[in-house]
Amino acid sequence: MSGLYSQIDNSSLLNFLFYPRPHHSKPTADASDLEVPVDHGVSIVCRAYPGSEKNPWILYFHGNGEVVSDYDGIAPLYTARGLNLLVADYRGYGASGGNPTFASLVNDAKTIFDYVYENVAGRSTYNEWYVMGRSLGSISALELAANKGDRLKGMIIESGFISVAGLIRHLGLPSPGDLTELENAYQRLAASINLPALVIHGENDRLVPLTQGRELFDALGSVHKNFNTIPRADHNDIMFVDSEKYMHAIVEFVLGK
Repeated sequence: MSGLYSQIDNSSLLNFLFYPRPHHSKPTADASDLEVPVDHGVSIVCRAYPGSEKNPWILYFHGNGEVVSDYDGIAPLYTARGLNLLVADYRGYGASGGNPTFASLVNDAKTIFDYVYENVAGRSTYNEWYVMGRSLGSISALELAANKGDRLKGMIIESGFISVAGLIRHLGLPSPGDLTELENAYQRLAASINLPALVIHGENDRLVPLTQGRELFDALGSVHKNFNTIPRADHNDIMFVDSEKYMHAIVEFVLGK
């Protein structure tokens, strides 16, 4: 998939589609950072929030403009409910090196997963992983679900979209060329995913409309999938408008309760 992004990655659109922040704070006492080498001289910083070695892990790819440090206050929503959380940055975000592109987004996701699978919980007796992508992170999550599905138990998409091409149109940005091939490739990618899937979307999302979340859901090849709408929620307040409903959907999906 990474080669199909060359039109976008070689255009000025990157300045409108990525919002890297260099902010990075020290991890809290119950968290730890790890650096994942993804390229020559480039590492991605991830932050692990382990609740218990007996809990399943969620590898979480965050939204645009966010960094791992932002999740210090959010992670307890997961760990208190029996879920371990590991949040990954992107190139140029937080303390991670390099510059973000869509090609690196999809390639780095696979490298990060292989690394954390072996080094975070790979030596424990319980090594159950889910992938979750929020907004921009849905690209990484879809890529992993399609290519690493044999080692994943399920996929969660929040405020996501099936293709960056549709997002470009929605935002009214100039297209760098014909992106039909990229759109078709992502339709095929989504159709190839057979993992259990949960899609969560805000009812009033203006950045990534609810219709895009529904389009992604419909395209997934998963037999077991669920679409969960958060009433009154927009793109950036979806976790907080009704945090109980939001977290219940995730806990029920992962833990079955």
